[in-house]
Amino acid sequence: MYRDLRRQSAERLVEMHHAGAGFDGFAIGGLSVGEPRDLTLEMIAEVLPLLPSDKPRYVMGVGYPDEIEQYARMGVDMMDCVLPTRAARHGLLFTSEGRLNIKGKKYAEDQGPPDPACQCMVCQRYSRAYLRHLMQAGEPLSATLNSIHNLAYYLGIMQRVRQELAANPNPAAS
Repeated sequence: MYRDLRRQSAERLVEMHHAGAGFDGFAIGGLSVGEPRDLTLEMIAEVLPLLPSDKPRYVMGVGYPDEIEQYARMGVDMMDCVLPTRAARHGLLFTSEGRLNIKGKKYAEDQGPPDPACQCMVCQRYSRAYLRHLMQAGEPLSATLNSIHNLAYYLGIMQRVRQELAANPNPAAS
């Protein structure tokens, strides 16, 4: 979490790249291991502009939906994280209405879709009550369906960001 060392590392990698190493892309790692989110953002903001924008720029191990959206808007090309599927296995769904813990008793009779704004196959076919029942019963299908929804939610975020950036490729200029 030292700006000067991260800057030095990025600069050296770019020098190696231009000297013939020809890296396929660049990763920003060592983040999302317990440090405050604002510090992670600060480190990404410090290093990202130093990396060639014509090569994939990857941030390792992030994150929550709002984080991936923010980092993508900054110019990060790729991210990975276990969060959508890990959360799903524990009954946490990411929705357009916020986080939804499907284990909640209030969902026992709820015949609505997990996320009314979502078009994924889970939201089109199953109710909150059914997903809660699967979770309460310890049915492995619960983790599968919850994961499908969470991954669809994340993909929807990235699709929206790509469309918005395609429509306005230089948001800072507007």
